[in-house]
Amino acid sequence: MSQDRGRPAVLVTGGAGYIGSHAVLALLDSGWPVVVIDNLTTGFRWAVPETAVFAQGDIADAPLVARLIREHRVGAIMHFAGSIVVPESVERPLEYYENNTVKSRSLVASAVECRVRHFLFSSTAATYGIPDEVPVRETARTEPINPYGWSKLMTERMLADAAAAHPLNFCALRYFNVAGADPKGRSGQSTAGATHLIKVAVEAATGKRGHVSVFGSDYDTPDGTGIRDYIHVSDLAAAHVDALEKLIAEPERSHVMNCGYSRGFSVLEVLDSVDRVTNMKIERRMEPRRAGDPDALVADNSRILATLPWRPRRADLDTIVADALAWERSLGQRLDESRSSD
Repeated sequence: MSQDRGRPAVLVTGGAGYIGSHAVLALLDSGWPVVVIDNLTTGFRWAVPETAVFAQGDIADAPLVARLIREHRVGAIMHFAGSIVVPESVERPLEYYENNTVKSRSLVASAVECRVRHFLFSSTAATYGIPDEVPVRETARTEPINPYGWSKLMTERMLADAAAAHPLNFCALRYFNVAGADPKGRSGQSTAGATHLIKVAVEAATGKRGHVSVFGSDYDTPDGTGIRDYIHVSDLAAAHVDALEKLIAEPERSHVMNCGYSRGFSVLEVLDSVDRVTNMKIERRMEPRRAGDPDALVADNSRILATLPWRPRRADLDTIVADALAWERSLGQRLDESRSSD
């Protein structure tokens, strides 16, 4: 393994999933030793490079987590494991509190007991609910409107309390709408049945769906469709590496920061981008609004820009779409190869 053994290893939970696998790539590219734990419920073993240590298992398996921390000199945890489908969280709230909150409590306890000093948490803009002001600052009221958002906010609270009581600092990164794929084609969004707009749109563009549903055309926005802040997954992964280095450099400080571009695009603008990139027209079907969708959800990213050296590198919407499309076109072959090797 070509990893810097002078650095502590980073334990990445959910590192075989969409965002977690990109964080693993960013860490490895920056020379960090990486240990991945993933139960492969929604992740893929092939998404974890051979240069990372991989363990199949559950983050609530405290003896396994303790062994990985001890054997690999883990000094920091990046926590991505969890359930992320908002409508599903409404239908099955107790499963979300179990998977996202109870199991996170076990992981935080493992970190404290094993004296891991630094903890990065994959949080969400869903912690804000329907914001009073847009762009949304980290100081805004946090009042989630679904169990998914609450399950993440509860974990933020646990981390804050644990950091106050123990030698631990943390960074909770509140993601806005994550999209795109690794520009080198090493990973991308691969889970079947994804609900994210750009993923759905590129599936339609590659013939995997017959159309794209547009939920609501009467929002208080210029074209009547909802506006969201889309962040490229590789930019998001880079933010995690910078945040890790910040936690290590300033061990007495913890952070909560938005991850977005402070620029929103409407549903129709996103679909127009897909049309431009593919040079074709995907079918759009207007549907009723979904309950609880705000008119606009855009990050105020001034805090992360002031705190970290991180700067967006792939913020152009057509670039995000093009990377997602390239991944979608290669995904079928990759999944076929994975199944044949099992």
